[in-house]
Amino acid sequence: MQSTLLTSTILPASLFIIMIGMGLSLTLDDFRRVVRYPGAVSLGLFNQLILLPIIGLGLCHLFALTPLLAVGLLLLTACPGGATSNLISYVAKGDVALSVTLTAISSTVTIFTIPLIVHWGLAHFLGESRPIELPILETMGQIFGITALPVSIGMLVRSRNLTFAQRMERPMRIASTVIFVLILAGIVVANWQTLLDALPVLGPATLMLNLLTVGLGWGLSRIFGLNLAQSITIAIESGIQNGTLAIVVASSILYLPEMSLPAAIYTIFMFLTGGAFMWRFGRREVKVD
Repeated sequence: MQSTLLTSTILPASLFIIMIGMGLSLTLDDFRRVVRYPGAVSLGLFNQLILLPIIGLGLCHLFALTPLLAVGLLLLTACPGGATSNLISYVAKGDVALSVTLTAISSTVTIFTIPLIVHWGLAHFLGESRPIELPILETMGQIFGITALPVSIGMLVRSRNLTFAQRMERPMRIASTVIFVLILAGIVVANWQTLLDALPVLGPATLMLNLLTVGLGWGLSRIFGLNLAQSITIAIESGIQNGTLAIVVASSILYLPEMSLPAAIYTIFMFLTGGAFMWRFGRREVKVD
C-alpha cells in the first residue's frame, strides 16, 4: 500500500473532524459512569484493552504473518472503538451510554498503550534485525493530537453551547461514518491489487479476529449476567475498532503503509458483523431486561 495524499493528509484531517464529532456527544459524566456501572464498563475495557491484543498476538503466530503485517494487526487490536461503534450500538438498540463511555475511556487510555504495544510488537517480530525505531513519547503526542485534542475541542463546544452540540450530535455521527466509508473506499480503490495480494493471508486472520472478539464480547456479557442492551454494546465495542486511527498511525506517523493493510481488510469484516447486529437487534421492541 502506497502512502499518498489521501493517507498522509486527507485521512488524518478527516480523523480530526470525526473525533471532534465524537467530542460533541461527550460530557465529563461519561467518564464518571465507570464508577456507577463498574461491571459492564470493566468487562468492556478488559475486552478492548487486554483481550483484543492477546487474541491478535495469537493470530499473528497462528497465521505466520510477516513482521510488518503482524505489527499492523497488533496496532489494530490496540486501537479503541470509535464513533462508528457508537452509531452501530444506537441503531442496534444497545446501551448507547455504555458505548460512549467505553469509547471515551479507551480513546484516552490508548494514547499511551498504542505506542507501547507497537514498540513491543516491532521488537518481538523484527528482533535484532529491527530497522525501525518508534519514538514512544513523540508518537503519544501525535496520537493525542489526532484523538484527545479534537475530542476535547468537541467537549468544550458542548459545554459552551449545549443546544448546538445536541443538534449536531446525530448528523456528526452519520457524517463520521460516511467520511470513514468514503476514505476506506478511496484507499481500497487506490491499492486494489495490493489488497488482493494480501487478502489470502490477511483475510482469514482478520475475519477470525473479528468473529472471536465479537463472539467473546457477547458470550462473556451473557455469562456475567449483563442485560441484552449491554451485551449488544459489549459485543460491538469488542469487535468494532477505530480502523481510521490504525491506518493514520501506520501511514502518517510510522510511514509504514504496509502496516495499514490489516486495518483496511478488517474494516470490511467489521462492517459486515456490525450490519448483522443492526439488522438482528435494531428491529426489536425495546423492553426492560
